[in-house]
This record gives sequence, structure tokens and C-alpha cells, in this order.
Amino acid sequence: MDVKRRRPETRCALRLAASAIAAGLSAAIVLSDPAASETLETALARAYGGNPQLNASRALTRVRDEDVAIAQAGYRPTASVNVQAGVTQQEGNLAGEIVGAGGVLKQILKPATAGITVTQNLFNGFQTDNNTRRAESGVYGQRETLRFTEMTILYSAVQAYMNVLSDTATLELRRNNVEVLEEQLRQTRDRFNVGEVTRTDVAQAEARLSGARADVSQAESNLRTSIGIYRQNIGVEPRQLAPGRPLDRYVPGNLDQAIAIGLKEHPQILSALHNVDSAEAQVKVFEGALYPQLSVQGSVSQFYDQQIANTAGYQASILGRLTIPIYQGGQEYANIRQAKELVGQARIQAESVRDQIRATIVDFWGRLEAAKARVIASQAQVQANEVALNGVREEARVGQRTTLDVLNAQQELLNARVALIAAQRDRVIFSYGVVQAIGRLTARYTAVPVAAYSPKTHYDQVKNLWFGVGTPDGR
Repeated sequence: MDVKRRRPETRCALRLAASAIAAGLSAAIVLSDPAASETLETALARAYGGNPQLNASRALTRVRDEDVAIAQAGYRPTASVNVQAGVTQQEGNLAGEIVGAGGVLKQILKPATAGITVTQNLFNGFQTDNNTRRAESGVYGQRETLRFTEMTILYSAVQAYMNVLSDTATLELRRNNVEVLEEQLRQTRDRFNVGEVTRTDVAQAEARLSGARADVSQAESNLRTSIGIYRQNIGVEPRQLAPGRPLDRYVPGNLDQAIAIGLKEHPQILSALHNVDSAEAQVKVFEGALYPQLSVQGSVSQFYDQQIANTAGYQASILGRLTIPIYQGGQEYANIRQAKELVGQARIQAESVRDQIRATIVDFWGRLEAAKARVIASQAQVQANEVALNGVREEARVGQRTTLDVLNAQQELLNARVALIAAQRDRVIFSYGVVQAIGRLTARYTAVPVAAYSPKTHYDQVKNLWFGVGTPDGR
């Protein structure tokens, strides 16, 4: 059977298979209703609103907000009510000089005391001021940690989204390749039956088909893994995913500009600097222990039956208390020295974080540039391999090429198309990666379609609360 006389349905199948393969990443998932499709932006909105790791970080930020209220308690008075009541029985002999002829004492007392005491700190070596400053630095540092967690979650969501797309497209390529190879095997067997090729050609086609089926199984496994990670990061199963687009509009114009932005705005750097501020405030807190302590205390109490039955009394007092520390064994000095060393450590860690962020920006910038170049090169490679495959097939018809040559040309085209899908995926992912590396991959900055969470709202609600056990959200 001559290859030129292949059946019309066979030629149609091959054209359809080639067309499906060429669609690549942009046709990874067929959309029956484009208006209802999930876009990368809406997937990021889902991750932003429902990711448990991000919500846990928000909860920890609210925990840190309460540190300010705890520290500010040092400015406020403390008050307590003391109530004491009981029964006392007294019996005994009284001396004559007390009651004249002497006598017997026998009485039952019901002593009771009720009073209120109020204490106000006037000066404690600025410890309350510095504790408040330290707590505020902790709040600001946790906010930056929350922002970094947000960026990490959004970047993971981008990776999960694009991996599902690329793995779906790769699976379609692999399946279409199996269909092409099955047709190739049928043609080779037909030619073998009429004596145009040898048994070796048939075996080569069979071997290549078996390998392609194994590749399909691996591609299916990769896709299942990507779907699981998608569910973990975004919270729902992937359905009708639209093609992802690079975030180029937020990528700086050059590497130097990216580094400058990252060193100024990245949350890990800002968090490290807040840690330095917190450590410096802790030194001041310990130094405050060496200062005099001044407070005032007022109390009012009413008492009954203290010594004699059926008696009552009243007492009120205002007392000032001044304590001047002289020496307490040296612990306070050790605390100060230790805290100063922690300040030095925090500063070193801040510099280390700067170096790490700089390296990350350079890394992602290089990856993005490489992905751009790979997309262009892969597109050219696909086009060249398509021309080469068509040429090899034509030459095989006239006996100038073997079946193995055709199989190799088909495999090279498949590899090029898979590489193009990977390059397109990386092109999108690494554009988001650069924006993350400079500290701007947040819902607010990149305009993710979702109401942005504001940690300041809770902070303003609790920082000046004097009492109450309910949280602002009603719990």
C-alpha cells in the first residue's frame, strides 16, 4: 500500500491531531462557557480570601495587636476591692484593774472589712514607654511578616494555576502523540504486509508507541499532583481555567531598578528592621529597672466588730511610695548587656536579609529573562521541526527516509512543543516571581479583585481598650 494513497479519514485524523498539539498552552482546557471560566486573577482572589495559612498569619497579627494594649496597661491605675468577714468567739478572765472587781469576758464578734485600693504608677524609669514602643515594633514587624506570607501564598497560587494549565496541555500533547503513533503503526504494518518495509520498521513503531503510552501515564500522574496542589493553595478544584498572562506591567524596567525597589520595600527587610527597633526598646526597658520607681496609692475601707462587739469604723489613706534601687545582685546589669548583644544580632540579621533579597531578585530576574528567550527559541524550534517533519514524511514516501527517521522527527516536534509549553508557563510564573521578589506581589498593589484585609482596623479597635473580654469580631 502506497503512503500517497492513505485513506481520507486518516489524513483528517493526522491534521486534527497536529492542530490540537499546536494549540499548546493557550488551549489547555476547553471552555464551554468562557464567561464562567476561572481566570488567574479570580484564582488569586480565592487564595487570598480562603487560604488557611494566610488566615492563620492574620490571626497571629491580631494576637500581636494585643501586646500594645498589654504594654499600655502600665499607664493606667490598678484598682481592687477587698472584702473580709467571719466570726470570732472570745472567752477569758479580765484583770481587776481593768474592770474594777474583775470579771469574765465572753463575747462573739462578727468582724468584717470592706475596702477599695487604687494604685497609680507615676514613674517607672520609662519602662511603660519603652514596652509600648517594643510592642508597636512587634506589631509592625508582624504586619510585614503577614505581607510576606500573602506574597508567598499568591505566588504559590500562580504556580499551582500555571502547573495545572501546562500539565493539562502536556497531557493533551502526549495523548495526541499516541494517536499519531497509532496511525503511524497502522501504516507501517500495511506497508510491511505489502513488502515495502521490514519487520524492524514495525518493531520501531511499536516501541515508540509503547513509550508514548508510558509518557501519557506519567503526564496523567503529574496532572493529578498539580490538581492536588491547586486545591491546597486555592481551595477549590480547577475547573475551566483560562490562559494565564504575565504580570509584566508591574515588573521594573531593569534589574537595578528592581533591586532598589526590593531593598526599600520588601517585607522581610522591613520586618528585620522592626526587629532591630524592638530589640533596642528592650534594652531601654531593662535600663529602666535602674531608675527610681514612684507610685501613689489611695485606699478607703469600712470595718465592723474588730475588737468589741457592735462597733464600726472608717479608714481612708493616700500614700506615696518611692523606691530607689541600689543593688539587686547584678541581674539587671546582665539583662542590659544581654539585650545589647541581641540588638547587634538583629542588625546583623537585617543585613543578611538584605543580601538574601538582593540575590533573590537577581535570581528571578535571570529566570524571567531566560524564560522570555526560551519562548522565542521554542517557537522557532517548533516551526522548524514542523517543516522538518513534513519534509521527512515526503522523503519517506519516495524511499529516501526510513520509518525511524519519521518517528524521530515526530518525537523532536513533540519535545519542542512540550518545551514551548514549559517556557510559556515559566514566562508567566517568573514574571510574578520578580514582582514577589521586589515585595509587591500583594492583593492591594496588583489589584486582585478582592476586598483587601487591613490589619490596622483590628489594631485601632483594641489598642486603647480599658476592659472587655470580647473580640471586635464578636467572639
